[in-house]
This record gives sequence, structure tokens and C-alpha cells, in this order.
Amino acid sequence: MTSPPVFVGGDNRSGTTLVSVILDSHPALVCGPEIDFLLPRDLGPHILACCRLLAAADPRVQGAGVETADPEWQLGIQFVKQCHRFGVAPPQLEQLVAFQLAATGGSITTFEERCRLIDAVGESRRRGRGAQRWGIKIQRLIAKADHFVRQWPRSQFVHVVRDGRDVAASHLRSGRPWAYGSVDDAARGWLAIVDEVRAVVPAGQLFELRYEDLVADVASTVAPLLDFLGLPWDPAVLRHAEMPHPLFEHPYGHPSAAAASDLISASAVGTYRRDLTPAQRQEFERRAGGALARLGYPVE
Repeated sequence: MTSPPVFVGGDNRSGTTLVSVILDSHPALVCGPEIDFLLPRDLGPHILACCRLLAAADPRVQGAGVETADPEWQLGIQFVKQCHRFGVAPPQLEQLVAFQLAATGGSITTFEERCRLIDAVGESRRRGRGAQRWGIKIQRLIAKADHFVRQWPRSQFVHVVRDGRDVAASHLRSGRPWAYGSVDDAARGWLAIVDEVRAVVPAGQLFELRYEDLVADVASTVAPLLDFLGLPWDPAVLRHAEMPHPLFEHPYGHPSAAAASDLISASAVGTYRRDLTPAQRQEFERRAGGALARLGYPVE
């Protein structure tokens, strides 16, 4: 492994995409959206085939966003398109996979082999932009950060925290297949992350950032984050919507790409008061009230 990566995580709908785009605006760091590199059955020959099918416009891999007409190719095509969102196009990815296959003797299936490929993907984009470091979102996997630390001992983690009641409301509104289906599910899921992250990330390698602080004052929130990452202040991070980002060029239906391309607004803070019933708010607070209070969110 080469330069120490930056991993941005947190519960879905917590503002992780916005944070990754802001960081991607810094000239010394490339930071992309999630790459679900644990899901395809293999990241070797299967991914090579996906790249070739995409290049040939094969009808089996056609579909909206990261969807495919043939479910057999779904996860592989999703991986290829997620890498493209990060800034590594399918022809580049094909070369990186072929190189890794040669190095591993024909297999990219174990966690370590997968991490080596992701490191190569990150390094490819880092070198392409002349940056010092690379990073990606790992979403809820930040609760298993210790597995990443074993592969990247000097990695750093940015945990984006948002009021869990707003997270619950956003999930219930979204209708996405991966969204929480109930307030109880949301409380359990949110709590499992915010309670676990501090326990699994080594001291000194974790920065906790509240979404509400970010949208209230970007500069005051991002400045200490950059200091934590060892990067100098650069005003480009305040102009994320004006900067070029691969995610904006190749969104492939990313659920947060459009919102992350807008000017920052605090309008989504406290929407749970409108979108959750009093009974739903009480249900969330009964299960996760202690964590809400610890993180600075008033329990009503």
C-alpha cells in the first residue's frame, strides 16, 4: 500500500457524499463516492468481462444508473460504474484489474486482494490529478474500520454524524430499497454505527464531524478536518459546487449527486419535526436518546 487513504463513513443519508465532494475539491486530495468492493463475487475475470460488455454496449449490462437488464451482471457493473464515478474509467480499470490478476496469480477474491485493487484504483486517480492522497466513502463499513486499518495502518477516518431522527426521516421519505423500513430499524442501525466507530478506530485516526455544524459554517468545520488530515487550508473547499468532480460528470443515478452539487444549505436540519409523528420521535429517542445527547442533539 502507498499513500495513506482517507475513509469517509457514517450512516446513509448523513451527508457523507457532501463531505467527500468538499474534500475532493482540495488540490492535494482526491476523494470519491462509495465503491462497494466487497460485493461482487470476484473483482478479477468477472470485472474484466463487465468492462468489455460495457464497451460493446451488450444489452445484458444496459440499464438505468447502475442497474442491469441481466441481474447476473448487476454487482460487477455497479463496481465498474462506481469506479467511474470516482474518476477511473472502465478502460483504466480493466488495466488495473489485469495487473492485479497477474500479481496475485489470477484471483481477486480475498479481502486483502480486494483492498490491493482499491488501493491501485485510488493511486491511479491520485497520480492522474497530481494529488498527495486519495479517499473514498465506506458508509456504514466505518463501524468495521479495524479491518481497514489492518490493510492500511496509517489510514484516517472521517465519521460524519447527523441527528439520527433526521436520518430516520430521510430514509422513510426516500423509498429506496436499502432504506430503513421503520423508525425502530433506523434507531437500531444509526445507534450501531455511532456507538461502534469510536471503539474500532485507533486513537488519533478518527475525526468526528457533525453534519449540522458543516452546513451552519463550512469553513469553521472543514478547517480542523484539513488540519487533522495534514492538509493546508485551501479556499477551493468552499467552492465545491463550482469545481469539477467525476461524480457530477458520471453520476449513474447516484442518490445524492444532485444535492451535493448544490450550494450548501441548512434547510434539511430538523426535518424530523415535520416528517416524523410525535410517536415516531419518542420511539427513536427511547432507543437512542443517550447517543443523541452524547453527540449534542437535544432530546425532546
